[in-house]
Amino acid sequence: MGTFRDSLDTRALRFALAFPLLLAGGFVVCAQMLRNSLPDPVAVMWNADGGSSFAPFGAYVAGGAGLIVLCGWVAFLQSVPISRPVVMRRVMMGLGLMVSLFITTVLAAGLVGQSGVGDARLSHVDPIVLAMGSGAALALGVVMMFAFKPDPRWTQEDDHALEAERLRAADPDLARDTLRMWVHARSSVFIMIIISALFPAALIAVAIPWLGALLAAAGLVGAGFLFARVRADRGGLQVFAGGLVPVLNVPAVDIAAAAPTDVKAADYGGWGWRHHEGATAMLVSSGPAVVVRRLNGGRVALSAGTSVAADKLAGILNRAAERAHQDGQPQQPGSR
Repeated sequence: MGTFRDSLDTRALRFALAFPLLLAGGFVVCAQMLRNSLPDPVAVMWNADGGSSFAPFGAYVAGGAGLIVLCGWVAFLQSVPISRPVVMRRVMMGLGLMVSLFITTVLAAGLVGQSGVGDARLSHVDPIVLAMGSGAALALGVVMMFAFKPDPRWTQEDDHALEAERLRAADPDLARDTLRMWVHARSSVFIMIIISALFPAALIAVAIPWLGALLAAAGLVGAGFLFARVRADRGGLQVFAGGLVPVLNVPAVDIAAAAPTDVKAADYGGWGWRHHEGATAMLVSSGPAVVVRRLNGGRVALSAGTSVAADKLAGILNRAAERAHQDGQPQQPGSR
């Protein structure tokens, strides 16, 4: 039982259980204040042809309060387990607040629209209450997403961070042999993509929406391949196009040498991920890069952004290759 309690954020749990109950209680109290001015029975659903569905006042209020509590709990309780990602917990806490307030708004707008009307068939949902309440529900939900701070707990990510610090302490040169960086094309290139792809796509979408969306998607995919996330350490080199798609994976044991240089993208087939004349390249622009020679005779070219970054990346890869060849043990990129 103790383990189960430890897996929950108790502060979030208390709020998740109490808020919908208090909100439903407030709705019941306010509904009682309007009771004498409402028709009997009250309308619960309005049809397009002017007809209505009816229910006793007590059933309307009790059912509405139950709906507030049930839907609020379903959304709020998703933010309680600490095993879930922090971002998800924040979103679900805000969504719970938003859903609870929106349901309360709809129920209140239905009652206010019937206040002072002798026959519920002549009533309607009050648009002012509905609009103001919906706007408040949305705004407060977004505020809750940013304001909610989940209880800090020790997680698997903390174990990884502790292990990384332990390795750094045992091997002071480990940090020197590790590099994480992003490279991207010049801003003028992205402006060109906007002008040549996204702007025409917006115009085409007016007449043919699917074709405009297809052109915009193609432009965004192309722009994504002009970003790259680079990971280099004693295990070797990994490159991810757009930060997500793995396009280069060179284990340290396969590296013969790495050298910083200035390259022309045209010499390797152009920008992006390319295979050209026995070489594999991930170039986001011409300029500073690192060219890696593999033991099998192949070459790998990678944009480095700046000359300083190219020198540092080449040094890390050369040291990683020397270490791997001395150890005689193949390592996978990302290993320690």
